[in-house]
Amino acid sequence: MFGMIPFEYRDHNLFNAFDNFERSFFGNSNVDLPAFRTDIRDAGDKYLLDAELPGFNKEDISLDIKDGILTISAEHNESNDQKDDNGNYIRRERRYGSFRRSFDISGIDENAISASYQNGILQLTLPKAQQVLPQSHRIAIE
Repeated sequence: MFGMIPFEYRDHNLFNAFDNFERSFFGNSNVDLPAFRTDIRDAGDKYLLDAELPGFNKEDISLDIKDGILTISAEHNESNDQKDDNGNYIRRERRYGSFRRSFDISGIDENAISASYQNGILQLTLPKAQQVLPQSHRIAIE
């Protein structure tokens, strides 16, 4: 139990020391970019999912469903070129950004999902699947 310290990080491993030196010297290149924020509300017979995607156009966003997993992805590619009269660049800037999140949608009627995008907010309506109750019936004996 002497190795368990709940509120403090101890790093006395020789291999981690080299790894930490590399991160502090070159910067941590394995940092995950923050995914876009989502809010999910239960509205009784459906769920409402709001995803914040500011700066994206509707055409930049795709929604895919495969094996009960909904994947929201957004990709933005922008290039600003300014040239002089001779065709030489005065300024050239490029910007690229992409985000992707996946959600388990088991218990959702996949065929009735609807989506809208307005003012940087993607809103999905995810209707709950109707629970199929087992029906009972009587078998006649002949």
